[in-house]
Formats: sequence, C-alpha cells, structure tokens
Amino acid sequence: MVGGRRREPRVTLMSRFMRGRRLDRNPLRRVSDRAETVALMLLVAAFLVGAPLAALASGARVHAMAQRAEVSQQASRHQVMATVVNAPTAVAVDSGNLDSVIQVRWMAPDGRTVTGQVIAATGTQAGAKVPVWTTSGGQVVGPPLIDSQVTALTTLGEVFGAIASAVLLALVGLLVRRSLNRRRMASWDVDWRATGPRWTTRR
Repeated sequence: MVGGRRREPRVTLMSRFMRGRRLDRNPLRRVSDRAETVALMLLVAAFLVGAPLAALASGARVHAMAQRAEVSQQASRHQVMATVVNAPTAVAVDSGNLDSVIQVRWMAPDGRTVTGQVIAATGTQAGAKVPVWTTSGGQVVGPPLIDSQVTALTTLGEVFGAIASAVLLALVGLLVRRSLNRRRMASWDVDWRATGPRWTTRR
C-alpha cells in the first residue's frame, strides 16, 4: 500500500488479451471461447514450425533463380573499354558527388562500332577510357550479378517467406475468429429469446 491506498496491479495489453483465452474451468467460459484459445495455440505452433520452413523454401527458390540469372548474365554480358567522345553534361547531385552523362564509343563483341551514353564521374574528359558492360549485341547493360548480391537476394527471399507465412496464418485466424463470433451472436440471440421476455414483461 502507498499512502494508505492499495496499489492496483498493472494490466498490460497482453494480459488483457489472454484473460479470456485460458483453458481453465471457469463456468463463464463458453465453448466458443475455448475453441478460439485452441485455434490460437494451433496458429502460434504452426507459425513457430512453418515460418522457418517457409523461409528456407522461399530462400532456396530465390537462391536458385538468382544463381541462374548470375550464370546467364556472366555468360551474356561483356565488359569493354569505351572512349569518351564528348564533354560530359552534369545531370544529378548525390551526397555532394556530381555525376555526368557522357557519350562514348566502343567496339561490340561482334566487331561493330557502337556509340551510346553512360553515367560517369564528373571530370571525365573526352578521349578518356571508361569501362562499359554490354550485351553480345552491343547494348549497354548493368554489370552481372555477383555472389554477394545472390546472397542478399536469398536473405530477402527468406524474410519474405517468413512474412508471407505470418500473413497467411493471421488471415486464417481472422476467419476463424469471425466464424466463432457469428456462432456467439447466434447463441446470444437464442439465449435472449429465452430470457428476454422475463426482463421485458410489461405490467
């Protein structure tokens, strides 16, 4: 007791949530309440077991797809040294670093001379050599995937798998709760029809 007053126990959201979801012998606990508790326990168990499995399966799928893309890109993309043919034009400022669009010319893998535009650092002068990734047809592309990017994509796939399993189980839980609420309302309606007239009898 503090200052002659009894200190009330602190009620948290979790304790309030679990108050009506206990498997005890409380006579006020309805069958639907116990069914909801069992369903909640099953959903939690399903998440604890299923989320890691879903994460591993999703990660393995993404890893396989990323590895195939890595192999394909490394086989089809080529790095060539291109020559800058004009003065750069500043287009963007990012964290104080000014990048430029420059026009370059390079020799495609099939022997053709190709001219195109790429992004280069400020200060790149005409006649300078810059590395450019191209396809076999001479089109400018980004660099191929590397192992660290494949690993990052795999991790994202695992996270997505766990989140997807959680969302799916949450939707199942909402459907179960909705169904139980309908049964509760129907039960209350039946009980009220039986007891209501006793409370609303007119004299």
